[in-house]
Amino acid sequence: MSSQKKVRVRFAPSPTGGLHLGGVRTALFNYLFARHHKGEFILRIEDTDQTRFVSGAEEYITECLAWCGIEPDESPNKPGSFGPYRQSERKPSYRQYAEQLIKDGYAYYAFDTAEELEEQRKIHPNFRYSHENRAELRNSLSLSNEEVQMLLGEGVPYTVRIKMPENEVLSFEDMIRGRVSFETKLVDDKVLLKADGMPTYHLAVVVDDKAMEISHIFRGEEWLPSAPVHILLWEYLGWKQEMPEWAHLPLILKPDGNGKLSKRDGDRLGFPVYAMNWADPKSGDLTKGFRELGFLPEAFLNMLALLGWNDGTEQEIFTKDELIEKFAVERISKSGAKFDFEKAKWFNHEWIKQTDNIALVVQMRNILVEHGIEKVDPVFLDGVLSAVKERMTYISDFWTQTSFFFQRPNSYDVEAIKPKWNAQKTSFFEELIVELIELPVWEASALELFFKEKVASSGMKVGELMMPFRIMLVGGKFGPDVFKIAELLEENEVIGRIEAALPHFSE
Repeated sequence: MSSQKKVRVRFAPSPTGGLHLGGVRTALFNYLFARHHKGEFILRIEDTDQTRFVSGAEEYITECLAWCGIEPDESPNKPGSFGPYRQSERKPSYRQYAEQLIKDGYAYYAFDTAEELEEQRKIHPNFRYSHENRAELRNSLSLSNEEVQMLLGEGVPYTVRIKMPENEVLSFEDMIRGRVSFETKLVDDKVLLKADGMPTYHLAVVVDDKAMEISHIFRGEEWLPSAPVHILLWEYLGWKQEMPEWAHLPLILKPDGNGKLSKRDGDRLGFPVYAMNWADPKSGDLTKGFRELGFLPEAFLNMLALLGWNDGTEQEIFTKDELIEKFAVERISKSGAKFDFEKAKWFNHEWIKQTDNIALVVQMRNILVEHGIEKVDPVFLDGVLSAVKERMTYISDFWTQTSFFFQRPNSYDVEAIKPKWNAQKTSFFEELIVELIELPVWEASALELFFKEKVASSGMKVGELMMPFRIMLVGGKFGPDVFKIAELLEENEVIGRIEAALPHFSE
């Protein structure tokens, strides 16, 4: 990386729908690079294609970045000195550059109608507008100057296309892939300015990156075929010395490694591929996101960072600060990274375990409110959370893991136990109720010792009585350590639950 440049990077999504894993990872790598080099991270909304614009998508993108904790230094909502930050608001700035390219002989007017081009595609199945056929099509290279001026004067719609050289080899140094070269004869004459006056991605991205003084560009490898057009535009506009350094990120692949991960794969295999829930305003279809499934943003970022990057050690759990400190472009893989949802769940489980209870309590309270539990003692909630954290894969697992702490069981899983139940076991628990009242210390270790000593004196086995005790407290054969459950429920509630449950064992 050039040490002379002030680092300014940008994440430039199109507001066309939900934010895919690959998009968030691109934003993350931009962010980590910027923070590592004490630079700036910019959000620019690339909304020049108004036919694909989706209402609410920009707000969704902003909320996604906020949830992930990778908020930009400059954006439409936080303008800096390089605005506007929506391409649609920069429209007047693009035409002058398109006109300049025409004047300098690097671009041309194309008057072909959509119908004429469609006809060409029917005649030539692999049709592309290029040096091979531009002389036979309706453009300012094939028409006389008088004809061109007449068409312009009559307001005939046109696009502006780049005039790709016929036999050049263009090369650049990719920060991830090394030297990359292209033969210009294989690249078609891309549209730079559409008939509605809006720029295409190719022109807008170069003009905006120059105007915003972008120093480094991280984007997906699917943009590599566009690189020769962009290289030429930087050169043709006289900005070659200011061209940013590029890094084309490896794809995130399907779990089997065969192709790019898509929303369809998530639907088919039962996992999200969007950061957050996305409701399509046109169809009403809801696509589930990692946030709503119950992922912590820290786990989500940690998982994403390791899709195509590692720090060269065996470490897998990274805080955001550690990622910033250790992030190096040299450690980004050239090859695609398979998405493994089981591994993603593992990251979330590990992060839930290690996250301080105080940071989780707000979400736990929200879950309890959803289930009608309005008031909970904070000390009790802290204890419950500590008891079940290691059993949670998702934040949303909290209720399934803890509901019995907040409400007594309304049914008991006793079918397998009832055939072996007898009067001696009933007497054991009747005596247990009386003796629990006298117990001087009410904590898990004391309860366990007391229970096991009582079982030993009864002549029965611990296994015969431990499971019934658990079922009496929680309703089934699940939950954390039963004596920890008893400690948290406290004396009166434990006794009440044994009394309520005991008749169900001998019915």
